[in-house]
Amino acid sequence: MKKIVLTGGGTLGHVTPHLALIPRLQEKGYEIHYIGTENGMEAPKMRSVSGITYHAVKSGKLRRYFSWQNFTDPFRVVAGAFQSARLMGKIKPDVVFSKGGFVAVPVVFGAWLHRIPVLCHESDLTPGLANKLCKPFAKRFATTFPECAEALGPKAEMTGTPLRPELFAGTREKGLAVLGFDGTKPVLLMMGGSSGAQSVNACLRKSLPELTKDFDVAHICGKGNLDPSLEGTAGYRQIEFLDEELPDVLACTDLVLSRAGANALCEFQALGRPMLLIPYPKGASRGDQILNAQSLEKRGLCRVLLQENMTEESLTEAIRQTWADREQLTEALRNAPPADGCERVMEMIEEIQKKPAE
Repeated sequence: MKKIVLTGGGTLGHVTPHLALIPRLQEKGYEIHYIGTENGMEAPKMRSVSGITYHAVKSGKLRRYFSWQNFTDPFRVVAGAFQSARLMGKIKPDVVFSKGGFVAVPVVFGAWLHRIPVLCHESDLTPGLANKLCKPFAKRFATTFPECAEALGPKAEMTGTPLRPELFAGTREKGLAVLGFDGTKPVLLMMGGSSGAQSVNACLRKSLPELTKDFDVAHICGKGNLDPSLEGTAGYRQIEFLDEELPDVLACTDLVLSRAGANALCEFQALGRPMLLIPYPKGASRGDQILNAQSLEKRGLCRVLLQENMTEESLTEAIRQTWADREQLTEALRNAPPADGCERVMEMIEEIQKKPAE
């Protein structure tokens, strides 16, 4: 039986592509191991997946800002590398698939020490720090964006992001029932509503009197971000978080308002949904969401409104303009390269295990 080690952590964005690949790997008979942090958000998620053996290693965070932990975390990374190397010797996997994040660095290095081939995946337009550190030790890279594949050089190939098949299994009728809408108006879905989207949440809510004239608004606002004063507002439904019902809600969505996280963009692109993106501003991040949004906009796949230009009026106007352009956007999305990278990533996992001809 072939064995594979999956790794990645720090955000759920580093985990969801694994969830898409796991059923495919199980179909092919792989014994699957996951190496993650001791108490990161990937730990409870992956421990709950049937048929996966979870291994926790020490890991330090790769920060771009001052913190006293920057002086101790390198030692945790070194400890994690030794733990990972021992695990590689114990598990003896045929291949490693890394989704990035700070936990991946010691795992990829440990695989390299044992001459185990590694395939890394990068979701954003520019390589993250973890994947930059992993580059010398990886055999191949799969990327979501063509610009990233070009930046990483001959090792890299644009594949898209592995997406869960259940995303495509929703029905419009069930989605409308979940939201309590009758389907007479187009549905505007706002996603990306964690703490990083508070400003968009607030602006959207201020714009509701105008927006609900033309749309039914479904607002996934993030945990703890419900506004009790808006409960019962006609044409507006706010929800903290969706899991099992998300495919149905996506099926009844006619227009998306979102941040520009790479995994979400791939999902919307694969579903062919017209998008207005408000990327996370550069001052609060490394600017990857701005680059992600600009790449899609350049290819005619979305419209973009920068947060610094966002007001009630500009947001309402941008939403209406995106809706007016929906046929053009939908056609461009239909003709774009596949956003679901599941098939090609699976092929690459198989390919890098094959020894070159003597």
